[in-house]
Amino acid sequence: MDKWACTICGYVYDSVKGYPDNGVAPGTTWNDVPHDWVCPICGAPKDNFIKKKPHR
Repeated sequence: MDKWACTICGYVYDSVKGYPDNGVAPGTTWNDVPHDWVCPICGAPKDNFIKKKPHR
């Protein structure tokens, strides 16, 4: 599953873990995260996240 990083503070959303404390269940893909969801660390909107490239 994908990981998405906040361009403001560096928080990484991992779709395997989700973020249950912020209303996003484990296994929730980035596309299924609500559009109005914000970074739990800095409050940046979802538009401020970029997809992380997998390590090789």
